[in-house]
Amino acid sequence: MPLYDRIFEEILNRITPTQNEIDLINIIIDKLKKLIIAKAKELDINYTKIEPQGSTGIKQTQLKDYFDIDLFIGLDYNSFQPKYKDLSKNKLKKEAKKAFLDLCTNWIIPSLTQKEFQKPRLLYAEHPYTTVEYRVDNIEIKIDIVLYFDIDLEIIKQKGPITAVDRSPWHGRFIRDNLIEDQKNDVRLLKQFFKANHSYGDKSSVGKGGFIGYSSELLIYYYGTINNVFQDFDKLPSRALDFYKRDIKTLRKITHFQNDHLLIIDPIDKNRNVASAISEKAYKYCNHRIKEFLKNPQKEYFEFQDITQADLGNLDDPILEKIYLVELKTNLNDIHYTINRDKLYSLGESIVANGEKEFTHAERFGKILFELYFEEDTDEYIIVFYCDKPHISQTYRRKGPPVSESFHANKFKKKNKDYFEENGYLWVETKREFNTFSEFLKNFVQSKLPDNFHVLNISKSFIAKTTSGRKAITVLTEMILPFYS
Repeated sequence: MPLYDRIFEEILNRITPTQNEIDLINIIIDKLKKLIIAKAKELDINYTKIEPQGSTGIKQTQLKDYFDIDLFIGLDYNSFQPKYKDLSKNKLKKEAKKAFLDLCTNWIIPSLTQKEFQKPRLLYAEHPYTTVEYRVDNIEIKIDIVLYFDIDLEIIKQKGPITAVDRSPWHGRFIRDNLIEDQKNDVRLLKQFFKANHSYGDKSSVGKGGFIGYSSELLIYYYGTINNVFQDFDKLPSRALDFYKRDIKTLRKITHFQNDHLLIIDPIDKNRNVASAISEKAYKYCNHRIKEFLKNPQKEYFEFQDITQADLGNLDDPILEKIYLVELKTNLNDIHYTINRDKLYSLGESIVANGEKEFTHAERFGKILFELYFEEDTDEYIIVFYCDKPHISQTYRRKGPPVSESFHANKFKKKNKDYFEENGYLWVETKREFNTFSEFLKNFVQSKLPDNFHVLNISKSFIAKTTSGRKAITVLTEMILPFYS
C-alpha cells in the first residue's frame, strides 16, 4: 500500500463517526421533528418537509465528534407569493426575513419544550434562524433550525433562489446522489486537512474565509479522489470547475466572479461561485502545506494543533519590528461572530487603503498586510498588521499639474507658495499628518472602531497583551507573510 494511502487510512479510522454517534443524531432529529410537527398542527402552520441537511444530514460527510445538526424546514413559496408580488428583490428579502422571524418566534422556539433542548434563541446571518443546545449528561450538541422556501430546482437554476438557504437542500441531495461512499470518506479527509491547517469555514484563522464543507465535497466530485485534488491543487487558480462546462475566460467576464481567487461553480446555481468566500491567503497556505505533504507524507498534516503563541523575546527580529496589533474585546456577545468578523475586516481593509497611500495617492507607509484572528469563547478579536515602512519622513513631495497647463499651474502656484518645478511638473513639499504607522493606526482605530468593541491594546508586536494577540502574530508571520513577496 502506498504511503499516502496508509496515512489516509489511519486518519480516516480516527475521523469517521461511529455508529453510536450516527444513531444519537437520528434520535435527536426524530425528537425535534415530533415537537415541531405537533406545534405546527396546533398553530395550523403548513410546511412542505422537515429534513436534516449539512454533513450530519443527508450528505453523511461529517467528521467524528462533530455533532452539529442542521434541521431544515421547507415552506411552500406559492403560499407567500401573492404577498410578495411586484416587490423589488431587496423588499422581497426584507419581507421574507419578517416571515421567518415570525415563524421562529411563534412556532419553532415555543415547540422546543423538552428539557434536553436548552437555550433556544434567534440568531441572524442572512436571515433569522433558531439555534438550540441539546444537553444530556456530558453530551452537548448545537442545533440550527433553518426555514427556507421550498423551490423547484429548475426554477432556482433559471431565476435563482429567494434566500441564500433555498439552495441548501438541493446541495444536500446533489452530494447524496453523486458521491459514492469512498468519495465521502475522501471528503472527510479533505475537510480534516483544511481544519488541521486552520483554513476551514467562516472561523478560518488564515484569511477571512476558508474552505467550507460544500467546496470540499465539490472538489471531490470534480476530481474524483483526494489524491487527484492534491496533485492538481496548485493549478486551481488557473482552472474553472464548472458543472455547466464554461471555460475560465468566459467565467472571468462575469462581473461578480472577476475578483474571486478560485472558481468552483455551484451545480445548483450557475450564477454562484461556491469558492467566492475562500480567501487567497487560505488557498496559498493550504497549497504550501499540500506541497510539503506530497514531498514528505506525514499524518501530522491532518492532525489539528492549536496555533502557538509567537516568541516575542528577540527584540531585534526584523519582521516583528514591523508587526503591529490591535487587540479588541466585544461588548455585546449576542452579535453573531460573522458580523463582528466582517466589521473588523472592513476596518482592516480601510487601514490598509489609507495607510498605503496619502489622499493624493502618493506612497505612505509602503506595503501593508493584515489578518483578523478571533476566539469566540473569549470574545477577543485581534487585527494584526505587517507594515513595510513604519517610519517615514515628515513631509512628502506632492505632484501638481504640468507647467504647460498655465491655468491649472497658476492656481497651484497661488495655493502653494513653496512650489518648485521638476521634469515639466509643479511640485510642493507637503507636511504629513502622521509619519509613524503606530500613531496613524491608533488615530484611525479610535475614530473608526465599531461601537460594540473596546480596545485592550494598540501596540507593536512586542507589547502584545493577550494570548490571542500572540497567536495572531504567528498566523501573520508563519502562515501568511511567507507567501506574499
